[in-house]
Amino acid sequence: MKTKPNLILELTKQFALSTIEYTEELEKLKKYVIGNQLLKSGTSIGANVWESQHAESKNDFIHKLKIASKEASETAYWLDLCKTSQSYPNPDRLIESLTPIQKILTKIIYTSKNKTAKN
Repeated sequence: MKTKPNLILELTKQFALSTIEYTEELEKLKKYVIGNQLLKSGTSIGANVWESQHAESKNDFIHKLKIASKEASETAYWLDLCKTSQSYPNPDRLIESLTPIQKILTKIIYTSKNKTAKN
């Protein structure tokens, strides 16, 4: 039986890989502090989405996705700092790929909460 691809898992995995590449660029430029913060939050999004797939309950699932959403917000902050700093490489590609992830997470959380409330 073929399983349907999980869009949010795929998007967050690709985002994590792109984040790793970008932070490696930052490391070459000796931008360690922001690079480390960005690496942690940017890869944590996908880790929390991955964990949500093995949640113990619907509430646990929602909680893990909320953490992923918070990590996405933190990542957006670090990327905004990179974008507005003249000495950092352009992060627009990462910013553009983070936006749909944030929207999908918000939608999944909203939908899951409404299903929980109805049951």
